[in-house]
This record gives sequence, C-alpha cells and structure tokens, in this order.
Amino acid sequence: MNFSPRLSAAVFALLLPLAANAADLQVAVSDGPTVPATLFVALFDSAEAFAADLPLASQKVPMREGKAQLSFNGLAPGRYVIKSFADENGNEKLDTNLVGLPTERYGFSNDAKGRMGPPAFDAAAVKVDADTSTAFRLH
Repeated sequence: MNFSPRLSAAVFALLLPLAANAADLQVAVSDGPTVPATLFVALFDSAEAFAADLPLASQKVPMREGKAQLSFNGLAPGRYVIKSFADENGNEKLDTNLVGLPTERYGFSNDAKGRMGPPAFDAAAVKVDADTSTAFRLH
C-alpha cells in the first residue's frame, strides 16, 4: 500500500504525542536464590487485572547471583504493579506447600506484602509518568 507524503506526515504528527508520553520502567530484583533460577515477572496496569491475574505484559529472565534486571518499555503514564517469583526447580510455576504457602521466593513492587494472599494493588503500585526505575526484593 502506498501512502502520500502528506498523509504520512499527518499520521506521524498524530502519533508523536503518544510516543512522547510513553515511558520505560526499569526493574531491579534482588535477594533471589544463588543457584541458577529463572525469574518470572508479570506487570499489571489495574487493580482489576491484578486481582484476575491478567497481566499487561510478562517476562522471564535468568537470575545471576540472586539478582536480575529487566525493563518494560513504551508504557502509558499510569500506575503499575509487578509480581514475580524465582523458579528454582525449572517447572515454570510457583511451588507451594500443602497449605498453599509459597516454597519458592517471590516478591512484589514496592516490597509490598499481603496478609494471607497478595498485597493490595495500591500498596504495590509504582507510578510511571516518565522513565522510572524501581527495585524490590524476593522473600
């Protein structure tokens, strides 16, 4: 399909403000296992999505010496929650004991903790309105 230069310039001008508002979220995670592990990370953009476990984006990255770094790029301004766990045995899931408590390390943005479940969205939310960095530990 061929677009005229005038149409292309108009489309570019309309999209430029959207690109200008996009931000990157740099994430550093620590206190993971010192043995080889994969960090599974999910990013949520609303309390409803967080409660329903419907991430906006997800990644898996190797942990090295208990640490990992990653980024989510091109995010719209807003509040986001990060949920993660270190898969130490390679089965690609968060293992739990007989009563449902995690047996592998896990964590949330803002080092938020919940009682008998995940923390509230507001406790873990990170505000992103420009390029932002955040860090948290696994427990």
